[in-house]
Amino acid sequence: MPLGQKATSLATMLDELTTEGAPELTEHLAGDALRCYACGHRCLIKEGKRGICKVRYNEQGRLLVPTNYVAALACDPTEKKPFFHALPGSDTLTFGMLGCDLHCAYCQNWLTSQALRDESAGTRPQIVSPDRLVALAKAYGAAMVGSSYNEPLITAEWAVEVFKRAKAEGFKTAFISNGNATPQVLDYLRPWTDCYKIDLKSMSDRNYRQLGGVVDNILETVKMVHERGFWEEIVTLVIPGFNDSEDELKRAAAFIASVSPDIPWHVTAFHQDYHMQENANTTAEQLIRACEIGRAAGLRYIYAGNLPGRVGRWENTYCPACDELLVERYGYIIRKMRVTPTGQCPKCATIIPGIWA
Repeated sequence: MPLGQKATSLATMLDELTTEGAPELTEHLAGDALRCYACGHRCLIKEGKRGICKVRYNEQGRLLVPTNYVAALACDPTEKKPFFHALPGSDTLTFGMLGCDLHCAYCQNWLTSQALRDESAGTRPQIVSPDRLVALAKAYGAAMVGSSYNEPLITAEWAVEVFKRAKAEGFKTAFISNGNATPQVLDYLRPWTDCYKIDLKSMSDRNYRQLGGVVDNILETVKMVHERGFWEEIVTLVIPGFNDSEDELKRAAAFIASVSPDIPWHVTAFHQDYHMQENANTTAEQLIRACEIGRAAGLRYIYAGNLPGRVGRWENTYCPACDELLVERYGYIIRKMRVTPTGQCPKCATIIPGIWA
């Protein structure tokens, strides 16, 4: 689909805020063509053309990529990302750029992610430096710096530039991603990135193709992120009539457990948004059922999100060995935190995987 006038104007503005892409993510081909490895699409980009994300493009055989701006910025609870096993009670300074490699009809961040596809998305970039972002993280008392709001894989070079400064100042770092990655981009990110959240949106390839992706790419990313030693948490937005069947939830839980039963699985409540207005909002009962499916599959840490106070024990962290209450939550509020700084249950000394200090 051709870019409309507003999107074309925005693309022109963004083209002024670019730098050459990382060599690790670029393959040079004959005739000034390029192969981009920032996301699972692995776009072949001919001279003068753009990738599916619309923000990475080929100019005379050089891959140009976004830099030096943010389109969304907030300092809010780390639990909101959501990470439940990474510094509970802390805040994360979270930044985002524009563009995405998917086009989910229910996207809650569509103002940033779909800005180059949708004329009604009105977010504009704000020029900023990595040093300024790290200074803001310090000023707000954050413990972590994260990239989110659009798909951070397609702006990986900018994230690494920010994360290098952040790590030098003692911050943990995080990717909040759709998980449509490649081995190349994960290897590029790993030295500078501590935590990685993946949206496992469905176990159906038919569903994923509606969103612009391929399910096998996401499942492979879940494995690769775990193998590379990122701290990984997975989120499934449970959408009635889309991905909430008993069979699909069982397959998702079984798959995660096969990678590691210690990966936290968040099942969160859908609410009508963007172009998906026909599906019903998720009930607390539906989330509790999904959590029980996760427990039956052998997952040790399953959480129900977005409905605070309505999902019983599924907001909290319990020791998988002795069932001691370790972290008590209400929404993003930590009411009790009992995991030791060395990551153990104070009652039975079982190791609780995560980043606790």
